[in-house]
Amino acid sequence: MSGPVSGPVSGADQSEEITVVHLMRHGEVENPGGVLYGRLPGYHLSELGRRMAEQVAEHLADHDIAYVAASPLERAQETAMPIAKAHGLQIAVDERLIEADNTFQGKTFGVGDGALKMPSNWKHLTNPFKPSWGEPYIEQVVRMMAALGAARDAARGREAVCVSHQLPIWVVRSFAERRRLWHDPRKRQCTLASLTSFIFQGDKIAAVGYCEPAIDLVPAHLRAGAKRKGGAKGFGT
Repeated sequence: MSGPVSGPVSGADQSEEITVVHLMRHGEVENPGGVLYGRLPGYHLSELGRRMAEQVAEHLADHDIAYVAASPLERAQETAMPIAKAHGLQIAVDERLIEADNTFQGKTFGVGDGALKMPSNWKHLTNPFKPSWGEPYIEQVVRMMAALGAARDAARGREAVCVSHQLPIWVVRSFAERRRLWHDPRKRQCTLASLTSFIFQGDKIAAVGYCEPAIDLVPAHLRAGAKRKGGAKGFGT
């Protein structure tokens, strides 16, 4: 098992098979305009993002990966490619792994600039608990839990990798660890090309692990808890 594990495993039947589903965030994206690309097509990995994907594939090379799935968006598909290739697998496209829908998609978004300068957009910021600017957190949890279940079933007793996006990964982890879903986006522990690993005993999540196999490639300002430089603060993927 890679990375530290949080959450007790006590109470589970030790005779039940162990299955690990890694939710991987995609690598860095080529986005010179600094827009919130959301679900827009045409956003591919940068050269650095491709290196991140290759490095995670190397990290997982000796793991017993039986299933690889990815969001339909290009950046997720490209991140999954070297992992699938290393294990001789096809990439399953799972729509449930897609980025969260967002009202500000296609816009620049930052404090004091971009979309926030327009009063017509302020109505979308009224409820951070739902949130009011996009897909409800609970709906993200429902679809991500279904994707996790499908990956678990496809890799029973082995391991699976599902490439998704920061917000859906973070909210489903928060749900599994029994934390509130609304949060400070700057404090998400879900760095580029990171692995959030769900350890199943039978059908139940027994623990959650997290590691950052490509952290040496992630620019300092994009690491978990770092102060962001401009762009789509808190709404990125």
